Amino acid sequence: RSSDLPTFGGKDLSGEETTASAIQNLMTEQEWRRVYQMSKDKNLYQNLINSLFPTIHGNDEVKRGILLMLFGGVPKVTEERTHLRGDINVCIVGDPSTAKSQFLKQVEEFSPRAVYTSGKASTAAGLTAAVVKDEDSHEFVIEAGALMLADNGVCCIDEFDKMDLRDQVAIHEAMEQQTISITKAGVKATLNARTSILAAANPIGGRYDRSRSLRQNIALSAP
Repeated sequence: RSSDLPTFGGKDLSGEETTASAIQNLMTEQEWRRVYQMSKDKNLYQNLINSLFPTIHGNDEVKRGILLMLFGGVPKVTEERTHLRGDINVCIVGDPSTAKSQFLKQVEEFSPRAVYTSGKASTAAGLTAAVVKDEDSHEFVIEAGALMLADNGVCCIDEFDKMDLRDQVAIHEAMEQQTISITKAGVKATLNARTSILAAANPIGGRYDRSRSLRQNIALSAP
C-alpha cells in the first residue's frame, strides 16, 4: 500500500476518489446522517475530547493534542518527489500520577490499530524489527516489532525517558522517514512504519521545573 494515499475504514482511496460522495459510499446511511449531525455541532471539538477521555478530568490541552494526532495531518509529495509525512508524533511530559499512562491506555483501547509498550522493558529490536531463525525452515526471517505492528495506527510508548539511549536513537528513522531499515544476518530490507508515536515521559527528578527549558527537564537524546 502506498504511504501517500489516504485511507478510510481500512480501504485505500486514490487521489481522484477523495470526495464527499466517495466517502459516503463507504458508509451506511445511519453513519452518514450521524456525521452530518456532528458537522452542525458548534461545540464539536470539546465534545470529541470529552467523549474520548470521559474519566480524565482537566488536561484539555493534552486531550486536544492527542485528538489532533489521531486525526493526523496531510501527507505531501514535493516537486522533487520528496515524501513528507502527515502523521503527528506527540510526547507527554509531566509529573508522576498525572494520568499520562491513562491517556496512552485509552488511545490503545479506542484506536482500531494501536500498540502499547513500555520503554523501560523494550529494546530497539522489540520496537522496530528483529531477525530471528525460523525453527522449521532454519532460515532467517524478520519478526515485526511494535512500530511495524502499529503501521497506519498509533504506537503508545510509556516510560519513554527510561529507555536506553541507543534504543531511543533506533526509532528516529521510523519517526521521520516512516520506514525501518534492517541489515542483519544476510537479510536486507526496508519496512513500512507509517505510525504516529504517542510517548509519555517523566521529568528529571520527578518534578517539572518551569524555569528550565524542555530539553533540561527530560533526559532524552538530541533529535
